[in-house]
Amino acid sequence: MTKNQNDNAEYQPIITIPNIITSIGLLSGILAIIFSFHSTYRYGSWLGYELCWLFIGISVVCDFCDGLSARLLNAYSETGKNLDSLSDLVTFGLAPALLIFNLIYVYHPHWDFVTWLSLLIPVTGALRLAKFNADPSQKTCFKGLPIPANAIFWIGFSTLILTSDEMPAWIFTLSVIVISLLMISPIRMFSLKVSDFGLNIVNIKRLVVLIAAIIFLIFLGIQGFMWSIILYIFLSVINNNN
Repeated sequence: MTKNQNDNAEYQPIITIPNIITSIGLLSGILAIIFSFHSTYRYGSWLGYELCWLFIGISVVCDFCDGLSARLLNAYSETGKNLDSLSDLVTFGLAPALLIFNLIYVYHPHWDFVTWLSLLIPVTGALRLAKFNADPSQKTCFKGLPIPANAIFWIGFSTLILTSDEMPAWIFTLSVIVISLLMISPIRMFSLKVSDFGLNIVNIKRLVVLIAAIIFLIFLGIQGFMWSIILYIFLSVINNNN
């Protein structure tokens, strides 16, 4: 394929479908950031931080659907790949970090400089995405914690900030350091996106995470997201040792 043909392929209508979905996810991430700065404001029956959760959740769905549509339509492009990473950084790196930053600022102002540790999340998230784009081996499994899983973890963790008046600052500090290091670590983690329906160890682990997540959400509410990601990390680490 010549350069001109390659350039024209980027603008075929079918190629734009995954990019449109990614753009919707990016817009949702931007809205999540806006509402993170109004976390205690009420919008009808919703509080700002709840809308932040909602829009990050919409972005997670879009992140799944853009990849799925690209595979089903065979609509891969360099533009889509780069757009996806830029969207992920905003939505799953910056948005949850600013949510945590603003909630701590309101609910735990005595933590002082510890609040600023949340900015480590998008920095390590950017490094994780850069490594992912440069490593073709990360198609079926990942090296390091995927950045969407990072965002899901912090949505669950944010409930601790809201409900635990006496939570010590070291718990937050340790959580930021561990999750940030996991994103840029060489630890292999299985993908949660199903590529086939065969009965294999990875699909069994995916099913375990899904069932556990449902149970966690039923009994723990939003905090269940945090425990679901902790379970995912645990199962991935076990997988490395097998």
